[in-house]
Order: sequence, then structure tokens, then C-alpha cells
Amino acid sequence: MLMTSHSALRMRRLARRVAHVATALCAVAVLPVHALSIEPPQPAPARPVSDNYFGTTVHDPYRWLESVDDPQVQAWMRAQADYARAVLDAIPGRAALLARINQLDSAVPARVVDVQRRPGGRLFFQRRGARDNQFKLYVRDGKGTRLLVDPEKISRQTGTPHAINYMQPSWNGRYVAYGLSAAGSEDASLYVVDATSGRQVLGPVTRAAYGAIGWLPDDSGLFFNRLQALAPGMAPIEKFQKTRAMVLRLADARAAAAAEPAVTALSFELPGVTINPAQDSPAVFAVHGTPLALGLIFHGTDRELSAYVAPLADAAAGKAAWRKIIDRSDAVTAVEVVGDRLFALTHRDAPRYRLIETSVAAPDLSAARTLMPGEPGVLTGLARGADALYVTRRDGAVSRLFRLPLDAKSGVAGKPVEVKLPMTGSLEIAGTDPRLPGALVTLQGWTRAAQIFSVDAKGVRNTALQPRGRYDALPDYVATEVLVKSHDGAMVPLSIIHKRNLKRDGSAPTLLWGYASYGITEEPWFSAWRIAWLEKGGVFAVANPRGSGAFGQDWYKGGFQATKPNTWRDFIATAEYLVAQKITSQDRLGIWGGSAGGILVGRAMTERPDLFRAVVNSVGVNDAVRAELTPNGVPNIPEFGTHTTEAGFRALLAMSTYHQIVDGTFYPAVLFTHGVNDPRVDVWQSSKAAARLQAASSAIAAGRPVLLRLDYQSGHGIGDTREQRNAERADVLGFLLWQFGLARGAGPADPVPPPRR
Repeated sequence: MLMTSHSALRMRRLARRVAHVATALCAVAVLPVHALSIEPPQPAPARPVSDNYFGTTVHDPYRWLESVDDPQVQAWMRAQADYARAVLDAIPGRAALLARINQLDSAVPARVVDVQRRPGGRLFFQRRGARDNQFKLYVRDGKGTRLLVDPEKISRQTGTPHAINYMQPSWNGRYVAYGLSAAGSEDASLYVVDATSGRQVLGPVTRAAYGAIGWLPDDSGLFFNRLQALAPGMAPIEKFQKTRAMVLRLADARAAAAAEPAVTALSFELPGVTINPAQDSPAVFAVHGTPLALGLIFHGTDRELSAYVAPLADAAAGKAAWRKIIDRSDAVTAVEVVGDRLFALTHRDAPRYRLIETSVAAPDLSAARTLMPGEPGVLTGLARGADALYVTRRDGAVSRLFRLPLDAKSGVAGKPVEVKLPMTGSLEIAGTDPRLPGALVTLQGWTRAAQIFSVDAKGVRNTALQPRGRYDALPDYVATEVLVKSHDGAMVPLSIIHKRNLKRDGSAPTLLWGYASYGITEEPWFSAWRIAWLEKGGVFAVANPRGSGAFGQDWYKGGFQATKPNTWRDFIATAEYLVAQKITSQDRLGIWGGSAGGILVGRAMTERPDLFRAVVNSVGVNDAVRAELTPNGVPNIPEFGTHTTEAGFRALLAMSTYHQIVDGTFYPAVLFTHGVNDPRVDVWQSSKAAARLQAASSAIAAGRPVLLRLDYQSGHGIGDTREQRNAERADVLGFLLWQFGLARGAGPADPVPPPRR
């Protein structure tokens, strides 16, 4: 589940992809954990509570677990976490899996992300070396490469993991602003450092979780989004409401130790601006080459945005009269301004999107010129360099890049020309600057690690910013792309990554991953930990059900609110395909989803408990009916709906795993993982579902436990250290191999004679 404005701000720090072949095919039984002298904690007592929504009574026996500060709740959570830890540590081969994942992850000299360019040859980026536990902020120029911010140093001083949540260099590269948060909370404070000396210029400025940094052209200050201060008596649900785009001058910050900005540039309080204070978040940016400021309004987690312009000087002084140039109804998801030309990606009258052009002075998006249609693929990204607009298009599982040259005087864009890329897979435009020609793009595939390329009119070259690792190319593995018929005939994209010589005898341990919300598509991505699974003879499959954006806006809306059941039924269809094609069997099939993907795997499990041996639900949305009562719930109403309307309630009840669990059902083994400091999905979403499932499942005595793995130094997974991420992946893979009967040795994987089902 995304935080307010993150999708539109391109800051989906979304949690990153919480992503021995057997010789005989048979049902698998696993020794119950109580037979290993690992005693489970006391079950959570049911305390009857019920609500009535539009004539329907909804029972909620574990609502008391929502009070996470209550000592009784804390004791229960600690007992569950200790029990899960004991069981997972007892899985044979789990320690070896962790060692192998660490080895694979360290086989590349460094991983480089978030590269940004500035004039004069300065590059800013985050880098995690082979021996580092966290990404660090660097600058590279003619004087060499310098470390600017080291979260690990802060972690050693405080005893708490810290992470950089965002960073943005100033226009001239003199300074860099960044957000720093602790223990996975994403509750970032804003800092500014001098890029030459590394001296801290500003910070901490609290309540700067979203960032949305927009520097003034002379580097004298910046715009940023700030959360309101919660006064005594205010409800926690108000935390992400009434955010403002503020102005902060560095000179003022130096003079005031508190560094509290007093000037509001754009907010719900200003006349002539349409902002819903409960859901919307504003951001302000200077428009290069013009005297204008661009104000963007992000409507909760909706991808569609609104846009305003005003004189930059007025915006910086807090006295702007904003003029609307894009309305929410224009269905725009990305915008660039070049002089008086306004370029935008829109799905209005174009389900697969189109790139349009109009003027800033007199915008008319209904009559705008179409520069590029999405068909036959889907337009997915837009960025501006000095020389051209750069547009990405996804065709199936392959991303393509196009250049539209810009006229130096008029700013008018020419015809799109496809850029020939050195590899197929997915791409992300990693770094553009309106004063510099070209763009940086990151390319990766299912079996090839990411590399960073420079693209301009002269062609494409590898920047060598990303070192190559020993396992960055996997010639012995392939990705097969298929379309699977769903319950109503819709064809669902499924990617299957496996050994080149995979035997289709139903014996391969298979992990099926999915997300399918917010229109986010699972494009090809590479990970070191997945190699450890493939080396075990495993198959890794990725589905893009309705609710994703695989085929554009219509596909997204086909798994949205009232149509959300299509999401998990599409997912079920892909699971059935894997079994029918004898890639795996029901006893060797596990599913994994995280965040909004918890809806996907949770409802697939409750609708077809017979189809899966094991389920991993990470930081998942499991009680959709009460989700909007959390701080991050209101911003997500546009995506999932509200229980205050009958249609919204019925849709939420249908997608709520917690309310669909049935007593006495033989459920798969389930591993819930969650960071206690999660600001996006409250930890009780997992606690309640685990308690309900522990009480309802008749399969626990047969060796299918329900485990609640909690990390008290983590949140949604954003900013987790290497150690935290790798430990969780070892737990997940070990849990699956154990349940598949493929973990060997003394411990919970010792098999007992299996009954056939």
C-alpha cells in the first residue's frame, strides 16, 4: 500500500519486490513443530466485536490486537515473533541459504541506484559496496568520488538502522538535499549538505517524509512537502493529512537552529486551488528556462494529477496566485514543460496512453496534439533532456525507448525515433537534466542484472557506473512469457523463470509472485537472492493480473474496487496453469505477495486453499474493511474504496482476507512477515489475520503452521539494511523448501509418511 503522493511523485519506495528437485511426486507431510519441542505461544483470545454496515453484520474477534501499544498486545506479539524465529531457525538448510544469499549479494563490487546529473560533470548517486550494509550517498566530479552521507555511521552511533529515503541535488550541484529516517519508519527528516566539503548546511527539518524537493534555480533554497504537526488530542489518522508545500531558504536555516520554515508556497488553504486536505499532497518545482513555478497536486494514491503554474518569485515568497493548467479529469500521469509547450502522458480516450502537446499559456488538453500513441504497447514514462523528450513504452515484457527531438527555439517536439537498446527487458529513465543533452537509463532483465546506460542523439553507451558481478548474467536460466486464460476468458501475462532444461514432471518447487494494484506492472527485474532459489531447482513465476497496468488503463480498472475479485481469480488461473503444465504440483507450489499484494495472495488462499502448499504474506493488507481508519488509509481510498458507501463496503469486504477465513478449513502453511514500524500498512493487519488463521486452520496439526515473523527494527521494508533483507529472504525460501519437503536434516523438515489428498 502506497503512501500519499508517492506514486505520482515517482517515489514509490514501495517496499522493493518482497520477492533439489524431488524424485517422486506425492503429497508432502511435515513434522508438526510441537513435536520438535518448540512450543507455540498461547493463542490470541477471541473477544467478540461486530459492526453493521448497510444491513450486513461483520464480526471482528481480534480487533483488540489493533491497540499495539497495549502491554497485553505487545506481549502476544513478542511471543509470536519469538516462536516464529525459533521455528524458522530450526529449518535445516536455512543457515546455508542465508550464507548463499549473502555470497550472491556480495559477488558484485557495488550496487548503484538513483543516479542524477548536474552541469560540470557532477554525478550524484547512492551506492552500496560489497561489504556495506546500507546505501550511501556519493558525489563524483573532476576531483574524484566523495562520500557525503553514511547511514551506517549513524546506525553505529545510535544502535538503530538508518536509511536515506530520497535525495535531490540543487540546480547547480552545489548542495544535495536528502531525507533520513530510522528503523524502517520512513519518518524522514530533511537535511542539506555541501557537495564539495560534505559539511551539513541544514537539518534536521522534521516531518519531511515525502520530500518532493524542488530547488530554487540559484541554489538559495528549496520547496519541500511537509506533514502537519500532530497536536495533543489529534487522532493518528490525521498524520498524512493537510500537507503543505513549504519554502525554506538556506540563509534563514543557518540563522535559525530550529530550521522551521514559515512560508507556505502551495496548500489547501490557498484560494483558487482545489486540494482535498484529507488525501491530496502538493509539490512545487521551478521550471527551467521560464519564470514559472509548477505546482503539482497528487490525489492520494491516484496516478492522475492536477497541475498549476505561477510566477516563481511569487511562489518563493508565499504569495502566488496559482493558475490551473491540468485538471484531474484530464487523466494525466506525467508532465513536462519546455518553454510554453506542455507535454503530458494521458489515458483520457486512450487506455494505453498517448503523449500529447499543448501550450502552457492557453492549455486545451481536449484538443491537444497527439505526438505518440501507446498502441501496440503501453506508454509508461516521460522525461526531458536538453535535446529531446524521452518516452518509454512497454510491449509485453519488453520495454522500448523513444526520442522526440526538441526544437531549440520553440520547444516543439519532433517525431518519435526508437533508440536501439543493447539488451531486452525493462528500463527506467534514471537521470535527466533540462540543461544537459541525453538521459541515463537503467536496463535489466529476469536473468540479467541492471546496467546504467547513457542515451543521446549519438547512440547508447554503458556508463560503467554499475560494476559487473560474477552472477549478473545467468546463461543457464531462461524466462518464458505466456498468456493464461482466466475464469472469464481474459488472458493473463505470466513470466516463468527456470533452468533451461526444466523437466515438466510436476516436481519443481515453484514460487508464484504477484502484486496487481495501483496499475503497477511487474516488469522484468533481477535479484541475487532469486538465484539461490533457482539453484535449488526452483521455478520463479510472476503474474500480472488485472489491477496491474500490463495492458493499460482498462486492465488496471478490471481489478479495481468492485472488480477486485478478478485480481485473485486471475492469479489462481496462473497457479492452475503451472500445475496443469506439470511445471509443479499443488504440494510444491507457494505464493508470495506483499503490501497490496497481500490482498492478492490472501484471497487466493481463502478462495482456493487446496491449490497451494504455502503462502507468504509480507506487510500485507489483510483487513481491508478497517484499513481506512489508519493514518495511511485515507490516502488509499481512491484505490480501494471506502466503507462509508455501500458499494465501497461490499468491495472492501470481498477483498478482506481476515473476514473470509472459515473455521475448520485445511489451509496452507502461512508465513506473515511485517515490520513493526510500518507507516504504510499497520502491523496489526498481519497480527489480526495470523490470530484468526491460527484459530481457524485445521491443518496446523498436520505440519502447516501459521507464523508471524515480526521485525522490530523495520517497517514496510523501505530502507531495510542488506542484513535485514537477506535474512527475510532466507526465512521465506527456507520456509517454502521445508513445506515442500525439500529441506533435509534434523529439525522441522523431517518427513513423516504422507497421506494422499
